[in-house]
Amino acid sequence: MTNDLNSNRNITGDNAALRNNERKAKKEGMKKGILTTAIIALLLLVGAALFVNSKFKDEQNKNVSIVENQKRSYTQLLTSRDSVLNEWMMTFNEIEKDLATIKEKEKIISVKSNDSEFTNDRKQAILKDIEYVNTLLDQNKKKIASLTAQLKNQGGTIKGLQVKIAELEASMNQREIEVNDLKVALTQKDFEIGQLNTRMTDAQIAIAQKDETITEQVAEMNKGFVAYGTYKDLKAKGLVSKEGGFLGIGKKEQLHQDFSDSLFTQVNITETKSIPVNSKSAKLITDHPTTSYELVRGDDDKITSIEIKDPDEFWKISKYAVVEIK
Repeated sequence: MTNDLNSNRNITGDNAALRNNERKAKKEGMKKGILTTAIIALLLLVGAALFVNSKFKDEQNKNVSIVENQKRSYTQLLTSRDSVLNEWMMTFNEIEKDLATIKEKEKIISVKSNDSEFTNDRKQAILKDIEYVNTLLDQNKKKIASLTAQLKNQGGTIKGLQVKIAELEASMNQREIEVNDLKVALTQKDFEIGQLNTRMTDAQIAIAQKDETITEQVAEMNKGFVAYGTYKDLKAKGLVSKEGGFLGIGKKEQLHQDFSDSLFTQVNITETKSIPVNSKSAKLITDHPTTSYELVRGDDDKITSIEIKDPDEFWKISKYAVVEIK
């Protein structure tokens, strides 16, 4: 009986151990299941995140590409517009320069036509100038018409350009009226209307413009500047001051280095033969070789003028001549 009891106890212990092992196995299985589920869920989340991120990047790249394309398009548009504006500004400058040339030619023609010695050579020179003016008027009227058409094609929304074109057109019309009045005056001096309405060819206008440039360069080279007056007057203009000496004695008048040409009378050094003085005393403050000029005195012993005997030598050191008189 004792053996049966021990046997039952052994069986009961084995069953308990078995159940305990089953419980442990079950717990471990549950842990593994939870871990596996967690890992699967994590992998799914990571996969979903990667998928979403990939889609986001694709969308972002598309947006960046769109923005870049728009940026390139706007840049090209601005570059194209800037190029057009630059061309217009160059054309504006050309027209303004030609208008100034026409105005200058009008003055030259008026002077030539009013000259008492009205030779055939002078008449031919006037006709050449008129041809030049006629051609410039035609060319610039076409330029203005082209600008107006271009602005209209652009929508005519640039107010500043509209105003500028209108101003140039008004100036052109004024020049044309003045030239027509000048032609009427010339017909009274034996000029024929047919002669006054001729035009230059492209080749002729190119040659004329080249000649104009050369003339301007020569005129610039031949510019001289003259100023005269008492020391007080010259000092007030800011042209001279007294420097050097000792204790205020022996100071010498010196020409300032910074002054405006507007303070002088401009002359052509190849044509200016003398500088009027009409004073008891006169001296040149600027440097000029003494052999290149002479003080000319009148009957009352006053200095009437400074005669320039050798222009090349006189203006060699300086293109400025400042005369102090007393």
